[in-house]
Formats: sequence, C-alpha cells, structure tokens
Amino acid sequence: MTDLDLCAAQYSAIAGDLDANLQRHLQVMRLAAEQRIDFLLFPELSLTGYEPSLARELAQATDTALLQPVRTLAKQLRMTTVVGLPLRTAESDAILIGSALCGADGSQAIYTKQHLHAGEERVFSPGTGGAPLHLGDERIALSICADFTHASHARAAVERGAGIYATSVLISENGYPHDSELLEGYARELSLGVLMANHGGPSGGWSCAGRSAFWAPGGRQVVSAVGTGDCLVIARRRQGIWQGQTLELSLDN
Repeated sequence: MTDLDLCAAQYSAIAGDLDANLQRHLQVMRLAAEQRIDFLLFPELSLTGYEPSLARELAQATDTALLQPVRTLAKQLRMTTVVGLPLRTAESDAILIGSALCGADGSQAIYTKQHLHAGEERVFSPGTGGAPLHLGDERIALSICADFTHASHARAAVERGAGIYATSVLISENGYPHDSELLEGYARELSLGVLMANHGGPSGGWSCAGRSAFWAPGGRQVVSAVGTGDCLVIARRRQGIWQGQTLELSLDN
C-alpha cells in the first residue's frame, strides 16, 4: 500500500465574490503544497459560498476560463485539487452544484451533485455524478453534501473500486452529529477512508459547523478540525497506517 497525503481545506467563502475566492483558493493550494499534499478537497460551492440566491448569476460553463489558474497551479504543484462552484451546461439552462477536479497532470473533470436537499430544487437541478479519479494506485470517489445521505451513493463508490470517499459539504451545527455519524458508518461498514471538507464560517444564512475530518477504513476518526475557521485537515498514510494533523490558516482578505 503506497503512501498517501490527503487534505480537507476547511474554508470560509466570501459570499458571491468569485475573484476574491479564487485568489484565496490559490493561496490555500500553495500552503497545502508546502505539506506535500497529493489530494486537496474544498467544501461545497467553495468558490462562491453556498448562496442559492446568487447561483444563477454566478454559474459557470464547465469549460470556464475562471478555472485555468487552478488547473495551472494544480499541475505546477503536482497536487490534484477539487473546488466547488455552480455550473451550467451547454445542453440546458439548468444550474448544477458542481465540483471541478483539477488534476496533477493538468487535466480537468467535472462532478455534479446527484441528490439535492429539500428546497435546493427551487434553484438547482440534480446532476449526474462523475467517475472516481485515479491517484497512483488509489481510487477516490467524489460526493457533494446530500449525496452522502444516500447509502447507495457510498456503496456505488465501493462497487466502482474506490478506497477513499471524498465529500465536499455544508454541514450546520445542528446537522453535524447526524451527518458525521453517517460518514463514520461508511468508513466502518464499507472499509472506506472518508474525507470531509466543510465550510469554516457562515454561508448562505447557515451557521456552519466546521470540524472537517477524516475517518480511516474501519471507522477510526484520524483527525478533525476543532471547530470553525480556515484550516488544513491532513491525513497521511504511511505503511498502511493513518495519522493526522491540522494547521490553522490566516488568509488574505
């Protein structure tokens, strides 16, 4: 089993400001690269904040030039990076909750949220998911928030050969006990490594819980952020053993 360094970027988005959030994402990427991270995961809709009322205005095409700096830096740093943003497709006017996967090899792939929370259908349409990504000899399956509330989603990841389940979320204080129990259960029952990246501050009127985390296959919580705020939550596998650390971040405004 090869060494692997995963990181959840717990991040506090500036509501609706694509340009400012983009620059802060690049800053987080550089700080993560100093820790020799292989795979960096941002929260749900990290580039805009979770702002349904702004999503139609802010939605980007899947081939948007906005992501070019992320793709370029991901390749330069050799660090596969997943960022969140609202997307529109050329085929329809539907708005999707998406993740852009910017590979260490310069490639880009798209994942779109398949399962919506109640109320999201007023703005967003269900997406189609996406294929697991290959990182060395590891397969990582992506998820966006409500996706993981369906056990079939995590089971499908295992059936497709994934050993890591990486979910970008917005989880509130009230929702955290239930949602974290679900994620721990997938790690325990499906022998998955589960990486969860949550917002570090309020977004879209929600009081986010922070506490981004990683659970090793078997269910042991390896590492968790203490609470809210911007930080890196890092899980490292060495000779099959997982260890964790957190690093607080002070980002430019």
